[in-house]
Amino acid sequence: MNRTKKQLVEDLLKKNTDGLTISEIAASLNLSRNTVAIALAELRGAELLRIREVGMAKLHYWKREVKR
Repeated sequence: MNRTKKQLVEDLLKKNTDGLTISEIAASLNLSRNTVAIALAELRGAELLRIREVGMAKLHYWKREVKR
């Protein structure tokens, strides 16, 4: 199955509930930081991410689906 880079980032964030930095995501998926930043921007625009700043780092979390 051919997953897009955005789908790979999404899957990784869903598995890592402690949050990940851009560098950690890039290293885990063997992608450039710029490619990861673009995928994160698209996911953030769709309001699927939560971002928490810790010092100089930004931790990215997958927003959990809310059951209604």
